Amino acid sequence: MRINRNYLNLEDSYLFSSIAKKVRDYKEENPEKRIISLGIGDVTRPLVPAVIEALSRAVLEMRDKKTFRGYSEEQGYGFLRQAVCNYFKKKGVVLSDQEIFISDGAKSDLGNILDIFGTDNTVLIPDPVYPVYVDTNIMSGRKIIFMRGTADNNFLPMPDNNVEADIIYLCSPNNPTGAVYSKDELECWVRYALEREAVILFDSAYESFIQDKNLPTSIYQIERSKECAIEFCSLSKTAGFTGTRCGYTVIPKELIRDDTPLNKLWLRRQTTKFNGVSYIIQRGAEAVFSDIGLSQAKENIAYYMKNAQIISDTLRSLGIWFTGGKNAPYIWLKCPNNMSSWEFFDFLLKEAGVVGTPGAGFGNNGREFFRFTAFGDSEDVQSAMRRLLKINL
Repeated sequence: MRINRNYLNLEDSYLFSSIAKKVRDYKEENPEKRIISLGIGDVTRPLVPAVIEALSRAVLEMRDKKTFRGYSEEQGYGFLRQAVCNYFKKKGVVLSDQEIFISDGAKSDLGNILDIFGTDNTVLIPDPVYPVYVDTNIMSGRKIIFMRGTADNNFLPMPDNNVEADIIYLCSPNNPTGAVYSKDELECWVRYALEREAVILFDSAYESFIQDKNLPTSIYQIERSKECAIEFCSLSKTAGFTGTRCGYTVIPKELIRDDTPLNKLWLRRQTTKFNGVSYIIQRGAEAVFSDIGLSQAKENIAYYMKNAQIISDTLRSLGIWFTGGKNAPYIWLKCPNNMSSWEFFDFLLKEAGVVGTPGAGFGNNGREFFRFTAFGDSEDVQSAMRRLLKINL
């Protein structure tokens, strides 16, 4: 018997587990202090009324033999897949419901999608980056090449024609930096992928936070992208589904590699390894895409973006460099006084009782940076910023 020794190449613990342990230890030593977290990007606003009503109706259906549901359809129920298609249509993107796959969230699919690719593929990943991209490829033993995101390129690395890659991860709006690719920049990436017959894995989990109407909210708004890109999205932040779990992945029929439609491979993978999302949750997700559901979700998004504005204004007044916060719920700041990101984490926890996320957890290029999220309660965000203004930064 042999274990998968690639797991031994991972960091000892997942980034957010390390943060949680540090905070727990501090609380045990300082039980009287109230900690405000702007670190882990969990939402604080409740599910909107349209979703609650849909969930309630679905629960009642499950008590009646005539409306009871058992196993779901393989790709997710048709009513939800069609709702997603209609959502994309508003973006000017035409999709078939056979190209939509309902899942329990983008994180799962971003890792599981690797099942349909050979382990000898070379993967191109931005740095800094959401840790799941890196860890899941280390688990599989793939070669990883990092593209440098820096303040000089606005944390939006562009293709290097001297670099060859087969799988390309892009996240826009980016987690952790909040940076968003323009249409012209995504066109460059699509061209790069097509020339190499590579596949772009496009994480659009935060697309609903984009406020600038000139910025693309889907990779499929770029010409010929259906020939080279898979898009992942989640309702976790869009509609507060972090506790109810639902998302979707789009694999166009035009995406063919090795003379094989990737849509067909993913369907085969999912029907073997995934039992689907519950009927009740899918009815709630369907309600998100209704006119009233989208309107109510936008109110919550506006709430979070106001938090982002409060954080941005505070950092600006302190003279701290930052990016993000304008079209994304993340604020990415340069650690003051030449502190490393973990030093700044400890400093904020001790001096202000405020928790953020050390940039080092997102890659080497994040070692001097720090991430705040806008998903907190508004009063907590304001209180946290008042604390920052009082300490010596």
